[in-house]
Amino acid sequence: MSQTRKEHDFLGELDIPDHLYYGIQTFRAVENFNITGIPISKEPLFIKALGYVKKGAAMANKDCGALDPKIAEAICYGSDQVIAGKFNQEFVSDLIQGGAGTSVNMNANEVIANIGLEYLGHKKGEYNFLHPNNHVNCSQSTNDAYPSAFRIALYLKMDSFIKTVEKLEVAFAAKGDEFKRVLKMGRTQLQDAVPMTLGQEFHSYATTIGEDVRRLRDAQSLLLEINMGATAIGTKVNAPEGYPELCVKYLAKEVGIPLTLAPDLIEATVDTGAYVQIMGTMKRTAVKISKICNDLRLLSSGPRTGLNEINLPARQPGSSIMPGKVNPVIPEVVNQTCFYVIGQDLTLTLAAEAGQLQLNVMEPVIAFAMFTSLDYLSNAITVLIEKCINGITANETHCYNMVMNSIGIVTQLNPILGYEESASIAGEALKTGKSVHQIAVVERKLITQEKWDEIYSLENLINPKFITS
Repeated sequence: MSQTRKEHDFLGELDIPDHLYYGIQTFRAVENFNITGIPISKEPLFIKALGYVKKGAAMANKDCGALDPKIAEAICYGSDQVIAGKFNQEFVSDLIQGGAGTSVNMNANEVIANIGLEYLGHKKGEYNFLHPNNHVNCSQSTNDAYPSAFRIALYLKMDSFIKTVEKLEVAFAAKGDEFKRVLKMGRTQLQDAVPMTLGQEFHSYATTIGEDVRRLRDAQSLLLEINMGATAIGTKVNAPEGYPELCVKYLAKEVGIPLTLAPDLIEATVDTGAYVQIMGTMKRTAVKISKICNDLRLLSSGPRTGLNEINLPARQPGSSIMPGKVNPVIPEVVNQTCFYVIGQDLTLTLAAEAGQLQLNVMEPVIAFAMFTSLDYLSNAITVLIEKCINGITANETHCYNMVMNSIGIVTQLNPILGYEESASIAGEALKTGKSVHQIAVVERKLITQEKWDEIYSLENLINPKFITS
């Protein structure tokens, strides 16, 4: 039979298995919040950030005389173990929970307290020597510790995500170079427009993703302002003079990012505008990626009865009844992931709006929305690059033939023949099925074969010049 220790809070006592480093408040959270089945242990950067916050607070408290140096040393030791990821399995609180993140904060406080107790030569639960609230949480509230850790974790997580998005930009750019001489028909409203190259199309994807990389970096910078030292509502109650500035200084050094103290701690404690901005930018990225996946599915449609301009790598049989069918499963799964991210933007919007008075208690679901969106979209982008984009090939001859058989190429004759004559050619071609060349050059003799060859040379179709006569 496993040994237990008795722990108490103001609701009563509980027997806690002695091998656990978390305590009674975390235990209650596990009983109360079985919501997503995703514990915070699945977010190691969040755990690391909690360790940074507790270490920075301990060092600042020691400097301010609020903590005995020996206790501060034990807290720093425990925090370092948490930062190193050695106790991730002890972080069991569900990502979505009531209490504005109190359970997460207490999970960290209890784990670090019990690591620190063993460091000092005591047993777990002997909180009279090192207490989760009195010592590990000294000069803090959940309302500054949780959002500060969340911002640090989110900043670090966004670094990895942005690098993944940059790889997508590079992948599209590489295909743009590969397909730069592949002539194809451009389309507007799903109808033939004017010629372009497949390379130009893919290069445009690279450009639009590159724009979002810059917007994501801009939004990420909003996370550098934190409210450590605000304590409960921003008035700094129970925090010694100079503590907020010292704590943020230590945190910036420990984490290695330029964190700053919010100038108005009351505003910073309730404000979630940074999350709204970041999630909106992530939604923008998801919308663009999903649009591109729609294009990939259209461009590869067929193969016999669709556009069939490109071939996506065949990844699995596409039907349980239709032999030989291959579906664009990678763009499809990325579409669905993008829909999830777009939906989480609404979740976050509602949560941000629901913050009443001096605190937004809905930050846990904000964290859930942002963490899962970053993870899922990052995974989807990686799959899109490795299992789809890198293996795309072009049906060059088919693309060229579709251009030359299209009525849309009559647009190039506008400067020479005028809109009315060109429209007449288009109308006859549409009605009779004849080619633009047959009507304009052979039958109506409106331009010479030499002029036709000049206008419709591959080089002029790729980089069109203004030709009037």
